Amino acid sequence: MYQIFLFLFLFLGGYFHYLWKAEAALHEPWVPDVGDQLFSQRPLPAFKESSSIATYTFPLRTKGRDVVDATGRRYKLASVNWYGASDELFIPGGLEVQHRSVIASTIRLLGFNSVRLPYADEMVMRNPAILPHLVAANPDLVGLRALDVYQAVVEALTDAGIAVIINNHITTATWCCGADPCDAGWANDHLGPICKISQSEEDWIQHWETVMERFVDNPRVIGADLRNEVRGVWGTMSWDRWATAAEKCGNRLLKMNSDWLIIVGGTESGNDLTRARDRPVQLDVANRVVYSAHVYSWSGWGSREGRYAKRTYASFIQAMRKNWAYLVEDNEAPVWVGEFGAPHQPGAGDANYWRNLMRYLKRIDADFGYWAINPRKPKDNAVESYSLVKDDWITPILDYRMRDMIELIAGSGGDDDDDGGDDDIGDKSEGHSIHQLSKANRAIFGLF
Repeated sequence: MYQIFLFLFLFLGGYFHYLWKAEAALHEPWVPDVGDQLFSQRPLPAFKESSSIATYTFPLRTKGRDVVDATGRRYKLASVNWYGASDELFIPGGLEVQHRSVIASTIRLLGFNSVRLPYADEMVMRNPAILPHLVAANPDLVGLRALDVYQAVVEALTDAGIAVIINNHITTATWCCGADPCDAGWANDHLGPICKISQSEEDWIQHWETVMERFVDNPRVIGADLRNEVRGVWGTMSWDRWATAAEKCGNRLLKMNSDWLIIVGGTESGNDLTRARDRPVQLDVANRVVYSAHVYSWSGWGSREGRYAKRTYASFIQAMRKNWAYLVEDNEAPVWVGEFGAPHQPGAGDANYWRNLMRYLKRIDADFGYWAINPRKPKDNAVESYSLVKDDWITPILDYRMRDMIELIAGSGGDDDDDGGDDDIGDKSEGHSIHQLSKANRAIFGLF
């Protein structure tokens, strides 16, 4: 018996030591390669005017895997998120630093043709007056309420030739997304008094109508992203329940403007669209449904293969195809990867995730939305490590991410043998900037 306990102790000790070493390796610093360093010293290419929404013929619609205009020309969603109206201050970030039109110009400078603009239901319900210091660089907004400021930001973007997708992000205005069951879906009235902000499904739809009423006559507001990262309590949200609610809300919005795209994210925090083929979202207006997926380094947790930070390319693309990419590869429906991102100074795990994601998104010429442009988080003004600009909201951060963003925006695609092997890392056809990790890290990732 003693020997058995000793064996178990040594075995478990060795196993946990291995896990500790593998986890520590994910956080080892990553060093930019020569290509990234050279990229940081060059100016960004000029905004591609042909990608501007101003050059397209309305209405937009879906055709197979693409969003197209009235002439059949593809409109590729090359988007960036601009958050803040879903947080405690109730307005998009940066309005105390730069005029909204300057921020719109920065977004164009970076090459993006569209913006995902989140809001919270609490913002609509309260619609508070905005404190003057929060809009110090926009003096014409002083004295206005949250919905008025939100509308002014939308109009600044669309005036600049940037399309806008409105996003219902969260119920309670706060940083998303935690474990609070009150914000895990579009309705929480079944949870009773435990929720600070309570709303029914009908409340949620009426909030959508209140917001979108302001943009009925603005054709460059192209769509409604119905809800961010639906998951239910501890991942219990069924696809059928969510799809049914999305149809109800989408049809109400299409009665206001039949040209809008209705964007429906996956369950499991935006990761899971596996049932969209068997049970598609069907609206009263045909060719209006765009699906959305979110992909981060920590996605995939709880699975046998582990988080995406640990995955080999073969394991990663297998998960993408299972979760959502089958819709794109089989030309069934558009999928907008509406959120993904990485820090300016990544660890090896972030770099591995980013390399795999960029390789695949470029290969399928994906529609995408980077999270986020904001250099600071609301409320406490904490640094946003995922930002693409410095604190002035003007100066681009020219690092490995923007190098890949430029290539992804260009949509050149690339050859890919799909085997997930490491023998072709750094091949010019891949076009990604995180070409190679250390041998030690590559060996560790290969174990997962």
